[in-house]
Amino acid sequence: MILVTGATGFIGSHLVERLVAQGRPVRCLVRRASATAGLPQSGVQLAYGDLATGAGLTEALRDVDLVLHLAGVTKARTLADYDRGNAQATANLLRAAAHVRRFVHVSSLAAAGPSDGSRPLTESDEPHPVSYYGRSKLAGEDLVRESPLFSRSIIIRPPVVYGPRDRDVYQMIRMIARGWMLQIGAAPRPFSLIYVGDLVDALLAAADRPAPGGAVYYVAHSVAVSWDEFGRTAARLMGGRLRSVAIPEKLAYAIGWCAEWWARLSRHPGILSRDKVAEACCAGWVCDPSRACRELAFCSATGLEEGLRRTLDWYKEEGWLKF
Repeated sequence: MILVTGATGFIGSHLVERLVAQGRPVRCLVRRASATAGLPQSGVQLAYGDLATGAGLTEALRDVDLVLHLAGVTKARTLADYDRGNAQATANLLRAAAHVRRFVHVSSLAAAGPSDGSRPLTESDEPHPVSYYGRSKLAGEDLVRESPLFSRSIIIRPPVVYGPRDRDVYQMIRMIARGWMLQIGAAPRPFSLIYVGDLVDALLAAADRPAPGGAVYYVAHSVAVSWDEFGRTAARLMGGRLRSVAIPEKLAYAIGWCAEWWARLSRHPGILSRDKVAEACCAGWVCDPSRACRELAFCSATGLEEGLRRTLDWYKEEGWLKF
């Protein structure tokens, strides 16, 4: 039996869909208040529990031999909120999953921090996260490393993930569809990315191949891009023109500060904050995926143009975009 956390999210829904298509037994950990509309109508067991408190985890993990841990917090107002969703939740799951054969922990490139512009990051580089989110994801990794499960665990660090059903990169694509793209400064700031279907391939490779336990892997397409290249490719595929506007860093921080105050007033954290601006101002976010190619036999096959075409087609079919 396979337990998937974060199954109702963007990446999790694609993973569960693939597992069901392969006829594999899947159990999804969900909160009772969570919507499950994105999950397949058949072939999935639901287990109700709460990672933040640990409630229901013992029963959810009964007869489970593989855990794919995707659940986490990507938007929060404070470091404490990030820690509860990304570190404490992982600690509770690790305690309950002591018996499993393999534990695949989905972290983030943010846990490692940015690249310096001279070369891609490798797994041997010392982590230096620059945001609350990155520090909380690194804390989650450290808990895996300190756990008795470490020798049976694999840590996956994806970069920017895009594809059908995504709502974060979609915010930028929606602006591009209107003919505009906002960037912080004029520097190209290259970054790695991965199409969601390729990330699912990587997670299954980590789960199934006899890779060494305790390893960390970057999974990404081998070709990094800039946001300008991303925007112009998307605009061309939608048959439009793109006008880029460079925002000074000081102004971007001011906008992030205003967004934080709005999040406090509305009690709903958004995608924009000074923390996110700090990440966006870094020289680059490029990682080297060659270790995953060697040891997991996984190489991301979907390039930017093909991945964006599939993504844009889905947005159009679902009525998210008109072009």
